[in-house]
Amino acid sequence: MKIAILHDYLNQYGGAERVLETLHELFPEAPVYTSIFDPAAMPAGYRRWDIRTSFMQRLPGVMRHHQLYLPLYPLAFEGFDLSGYDLVLSNSSAWCKGVLTSPATLHLCYCLTPMRWVWNYREYVQRERFGKPIRLALPFFMNWLRMWDRVSADGVDQFATISRTVAARVGKYYRRDSTVIYPPVETNDFSISDTHDDYFLVVSRLIPYKRIDIAVEAFNQLGLPLLIVGDGRDRASLQRKAGPNIHFLGRVPDDEVRHYFSRCRAFLFPGEEDFGITPVEAQACGRPVVAYAGGGALDTVIDGVTGKLFHPQTPEALADAVRSLDGCNFDPAAIRRNAERFDTACFKRALLQWVDQHAQQHHPVSRLNTIVGDL
Repeated sequence: MKIAILHDYLNQYGGAERVLETLHELFPEAPVYTSIFDPAAMPAGYRRWDIRTSFMQRLPGVMRHHQLYLPLYPLAFEGFDLSGYDLVLSNSSAWCKGVLTSPATLHLCYCLTPMRWVWNYREYVQRERFGKPIRLALPFFMNWLRMWDRVSADGVDQFATISRTVAARVGKYYRRDSTVIYPPVETNDFSISDTHDDYFLVVSRLIPYKRIDIAVEAFNQLGLPLLIVGDGRDRASLQRKAGPNIHFLGRVPDDEVRHYFSRCRAFLFPGEEDFGITPVEAQACGRPVVAYAGGGALDTVIDGVTGKLFHPQTPEALADAVRSLDGCNFDPAAIRRNAERFDTACFKRALLQWVDQHAQQHHPVSRLNTIVGDL
């Protein structure tokens, strides 16, 4: 089969790009179609890939200010000619599922989420620092985007989603069923430490929807040591709020992050994520997770066994959950076994089985099942 992979944009590195890398490992001959590609912002290995960009690649300032070109993304993906492919696999949280394919082409979408900032607009805007003119204009544009997002979903033959929460959104917004396939986590990169320290840990980008402010306020109340690894536009304001027991470490190398994971008393996850890789990484180190009871944490954290879930999403509820850890006796080996359910090898098997199932239905002569057998 001739296969193409679709990705929204390649100018920042995060969980979506980890998924893309695994898809590229599975289908190394498949070109990657995307709106824009900034080699300087991505791992060096991407430069060896067959990456094909849209007309947006040539627009002035698009790498640094890609949000300003919001109306052009639908045109960028609808402009790709994919008529020569048997299978199109889109890795989408926004735009790339909107590509146009012929009836002969099978379009499978691994949906990271329906557009979070479109369908959850009010909550999103509350935490962003938009000026009044933008706040007045955005609702009209969001209405158009919601219509485009809904209609573009009809061009997808089958959806897979990264968590039960995202599957519910796909059902609500697109009126479509989906298969839950958890995203890949390299659990073998992490190990259990013989001892741990007394600090609590956050590893996150410091941006509004991550809700690191809840952890800061909770630990101002608790007075317990908290380490925050990561950077972002909220760092300065969070540091102004934080007491002397809270330390901001900024970006640190991966081996240091693994060290902090393995030695923390517990990992904190106060935001609502579509899936959330860091709680799984902490559990791969055998450490319990204190997470808000929403989003992907409902799939990855077993309350009372691998951590504590708190509700509502307030500093007081988080503080209460942290205090409750004193009465818990967590088994690091059991915590790690839970993390291993989300290992990259599990993702590869499930993803290929899903692709093969629908490819066989669409193209009876598909040979993808031989790849599944090899795994």
